[in-house]
Amino acid sequence: MRAIFYWILLAPFLVISQSNSEYTVIENGMMTVNPKYIAEFEAGVAAHNNKYHTDGMYGSRIYQINNGANIGKYLWVMGPIPWSAFDDRPQQEGHDEDWNKNIEPYTIAGGDQIYWRFYPDLSNFPKDFNIKNVMVDMYDIKRFKQAEVLELMKKIKRVMKEKYPENSYGIYTNEFPNFKEGKDLAIVSFYQNSGWLSKVGEFPKKYEEVFGKGSFDKFLKEWGELTIGKQTELWTFREDLSGISGEIKGTSTRYQGK
Repeated sequence: MRAIFYWILLAPFLVISQSNSEYTVIENGMMTVNPKYIAEFEAGVAAHNNKYHTDGMYGSRIYQINNGANIGKYLWVMGPIPWSAFDDRPQQEGHDEDWNKNIEPYTIAGGDQIYWRFYPDLSNFPKDFNIKNVMVDMYDIKRFKQAEVLELMKKIKRVMKEKYPENSYGIYTNEFPNFKEGKDLAIVSFYQNSGWLSKVGEFPKKYEEVFGKGSFDKFLKEWGELTIGKQTELWTFREDLSGISGEIKGTSTRYQGK
């Protein structure tokens, strides 16, 4: 039914207790809409989400991409969900029929489903906020190097905690990576005002304030030995099409949404 799904990784709401040792994944995809039927698609996806995806781990959010090869496409995200919950996911009456009748006919088929794992220990959500804009940096990791990359991310976490303590961001890895796609690791940053984007370039300076002169060049060398490339996309949250709001509850090690 959902051959239209391609990729997405953002799901800013964690609903599993810290006492639960099972990690959570995000079921997500990209929807390519036929330009002739944008109004029909938006009406259909809004009605569907508000009927079937309004709470819990099955709540959904919709985003749109603002740049790059996928500009204008719609992003659909549901979760996070522990793997054990997939076998028991509810089959509400009329769910699939509604999707097939009121959403899929207005899309262009193609792509596949992807699942992303969230790392609360490497992420930071220090305060409550409402989602508006999102920047997603996606990295292609060399084979067998994911553990080393995640170890380097601990240094990023320290810099962010000391120099950007109010910034909210999440770290994710692709559960079933495709070597052709290169979307293995994602750093997802949330911002309200686009002026924030001009401050991203200050990170090398802040890094050396934490780890010393020349440390950022060393970091780049290590990073270059572990990764191949990067791509960045800017997304806008579409609350009018989503089943749940953009409200995020900040905590020191995990985050939770309503």
